[in-house]
Amino acid sequence: MDVQVRESDGLRAALRDASPGTRILLAAGEYTGGFHAANLRGEAAKPIVIAAADPKQPPVFTGAKTGMHLANPVHVELRGLAFRGLSANGLNIDDGGNAAAPATEITLHGLTFQDIGARGNEDAIKLSGVSGFRVTECTIERWGTGGGSGIDMVGCHRGMIEGNTLRHGDAPNCTGIQGKGGTSEITIRRNRFENAGGRAVNIGGSTGMQFFRPPLKDGEEHAEARKIVVEQNRIIGGMAALAFVGVDGATVRFNTIERPGRWAIRILQETKAAGFVACRNGEFTDNVIIFESARWAEGGVNIGGGTAPDTFKFARNWWYCADRPDRSTPKLPTPEIEGVYGKDPAEAKGKAGAALDKGPTEANSKAGAGE
Repeated sequence: MDVQVRESDGLRAALRDASPGTRILLAAGEYTGGFHAANLRGEAAKPIVIAAADPKQPPVFTGAKTGMHLANPVHVELRGLAFRGLSANGLNIDDGGNAAAPATEITLHGLTFQDIGARGNEDAIKLSGVSGFRVTECTIERWGTGGGSGIDMVGCHRGMIEGNTLRHGDAPNCTGIQGKGGTSEITIRRNRFENAGGRAVNIGGSTGMQFFRPPLKDGEEHAEARKIVVEQNRIIGGMAALAFVGVDGATVRFNTIERPGRWAIRILQETKAAGFVACRNGEFTDNVIIFESARWAEGGVNIGGGTAPDTFKFARNWWYCADRPDRSTPKLPTPEIEGVYGKDPAEAKGKAGAALDKGPTEANSKAGAGE
């Protein structure tokens, strides 16, 4: 059933009355005041959809702290909406505080976010306790500079983040995409990052014990994140392209990293409570890294205390210092297998040249694969 909505009160009524198969179609215009909906329940073949009536004229959520907050939704899709000028988070989706009943089967597609938050820990998209989700083809520009993220995940599982663009300015104290608080089985693929903060991709992080999902149990080994894959992205600028922070197993492969401010990689341990494993078992393979000697510290890899850098694996990465090719060799914590150093990837045949020409596409997966 389609429900046509033209103003804020109509949207609130539509959210209150939505049932499996409802499509809430929003006309162009501004929707102000913030919107909250709890326990929206779609079904696998009948999701509840909240979408722009005309994708070319997106409805704009503005004039509030948070544009929309969905608590404990199931089989819900948001499509073609815009969030602009909000003082806290742009979009919140969570489990309503019940870690035993996560929000599930959520799709966010073609959303736009601009100027979310200010100088604090404000996120464009905040996901807490969400399992089974997709975030695709969204554009996220400027979010909280004091710890905020373009996409922030706390205790999220089985997610795909693909084909999005994240842009910021000179904001070293924020992150582009972050997954922490027990987050697992997330793939971050084919996204574009442009100066997306101090850590464009923060795999792990630092989380209060009470916010982990599932809850921590005594006697078990704990980690901020597990089974994270970061592949085929293009990461331009930012202080560090990627950070492994309190992680137990993550794979970074087939990415193009261009001119980071200080490091390609950071290996850190911020959560040091009892039971937490040292950051370990990262893999960094088949990536193209282009950097400048004046914007390169510690050989491109920053290693913090309390970590296990000897468990990390490096293979077939292509390292190139654009202004001093003779300084292209990074300082890695373990020997690299078949790394390439000091050769301009733009001039190379077969491997990295295609990745740079075409960006984060299938061509990038061939960089370093001998094709």
